[in-house]
Amino acid sequence: MGLFDKIKKTLFGNNEEKAKQAPSKPEEEKAEVAEETNEVKPEENKSAEIETNAEAAEDKNESSASDEVKNEPEVSFTKEEQTDSEEVVDSKPEKDIVASQEVEDSSSEEEKGEETEPEAESSESKTQELYDSGLKKTNQGFGARLNAFFAQFRSVDEDFFDELEDLLIESDVGFETSEELVEQLKDEAKLQNAKSHDELKKLIVQKLVDIYDQNGDSEAEKLTYNDGKTNVYLFVGVNGAGKTTTIGKLAQRFKNQGKKVVLVAADTFRAGAVEQLKEWGRRTETEVVTGPVQADPASVVYDGVKHGLEEKADYVLVDTAGRLQNKQNLMKELEKIERTIKKLLPEEPSETLLVLDGSTGQNALLQAKDFDKTTKLTGLVLTKLDGSSKGGVILAIRNEMKLPVKLVGLGEKAEDLADFDAASYAVGLFHGIV
Repeated sequence: MGLFDKIKKTLFGNNEEKAKQAPSKPEEEKAEVAEETNEVKPEENKSAEIETNAEAAEDKNESSASDEVKNEPEVSFTKEEQTDSEEVVDSKPEKDIVASQEVEDSSSEEEKGEETEPEAESSESKTQELYDSGLKKTNQGFGARLNAFFAQFRSVDEDFFDELEDLLIESDVGFETSEELVEQLKDEAKLQNAKSHDELKKLIVQKLVDIYDQNGDSEAEKLTYNDGKTNVYLFVGVNGAGKTTTIGKLAQRFKNQGKKVVLVAADTFRAGAVEQLKEWGRRTETEVVTGPVQADPASVVYDGVKHGLEEKADYVLVDTAGRLQNKQNLMKELEKIERTIKKLLPEEPSETLLVLDGSTGQNALLQAKDFDKTTKLTGLVLTKLDGSSKGGVILAIRNEMKLPVKLVGLGEKAEDLADFDAASYAVGLFHGIV
């Protein structure tokens, strides 16, 4: 089942249910014919009424009988009668007692199962609420542009598709993705003979989701965790993207899960970064490994990973300098840090995560391409989506780079750093538009 099939019911379910409930013309005609035949044959109607009344009488008798059973007085025991009844219960064969216990156990299991279902639904609804809230600005911006666009056009022609491509580029969907989408829409619109605004909007959403879904593996969106080993996560990105805050929020999450975490302050050239990470360490009661001011970042990483191994930490989260992607010396420093990690743990880092400011739009896509040339990224963290209207850049990154988004920042609280969920993202981005 594709991603679009999963979100289809949420996005379009209400409209489709209404369409199903609305009677079709042939059904209306059948109803009229039935009415005419009823008028012509009153005797049949009369016999039908007699049968209906008879059935109703039977139902009434059955319900009254059941009411009598329900209204029987409760049986109360005297002390002696209670003793006798207890003896009878005790005298039951062991086989019967075991059987009754099994019935009770099975019923209790059913009750437990019933209790877990609402909890799962509640968790899903909370996740969707978080995405809806965090993507509110993006949803409103994209929706307003799309509605204004459709208000201009009365026919679907070449101008329509040219303007649509421009709109998608402005919405940070990306040039390549927008071009690919419009070409597919041209063919699909002809094939499905889609002409109404609602049909075309639905088709645009479907194609955007399909392009996202076909360019990646949903399993790759999950953070890597090797049980029984020390997992090293390396965080890279430019200053101001939210690396240190992301590390602090993630440390809080892991601590809540009962994991042992060590933080490494390898951004040694900016005193504020070290102090900020120390503050997160105090909040989360997590150890922070630091070095002298202006120390070699690779040496601090070495000490931090070594300490994590000695302490048998589940996670070592490494904060690096906010290096600009066009500064070759800083990129070389990043390569050195990776080599240092591999000296101690050849299979690490488990994750090399590029933290991007979601409000920068297409600039985030350019940063991702440049960083990926220097170090093999395993995934992206997109922050500050709640304060931006540029959440569509996720589609461009997935389509053009095939890189999974693993975490998204949808608010200021620690729990607002969410695992990326493509279905919740799509619903949050497109709901209310179609």
